[in-house]
Amino acid sequence: MTRRLVEIFRGSLKPEAYLYVDKANGLADVPDVLLGQFGEPQTVMTLLLEPRRKLARADAAEVLAKIQEQGYYLQMPPTTAQLLNREGSSG
Repeated sequence: MTRRLVEIFRGSLKPEAYLYVDKANGLADVPDVLLGQFGEPQTVMTLLLEPRRKLARADAAEVLAKIQEQGYYLQMPPTTAQLLNREGSSG
């Protein structure tokens, strides 16, 4: 798997949900149904993503694989258990 220029969007309807897409394709491969549930997409950042890159809440290799397979990667908000685990590990 190679590196890819990725654009990351956040939506107006799902706090802490993010869509990762290939910068060249934009949102063209994201299903209309998903975009409707996501809300108005707002660009958060553009970055050169490589499989080993550290991301806050996603595995870069998985993100790249999903973009290759389906044209996008949807990062959902953390669950309550994930948030509690994060708080517990920082102390």
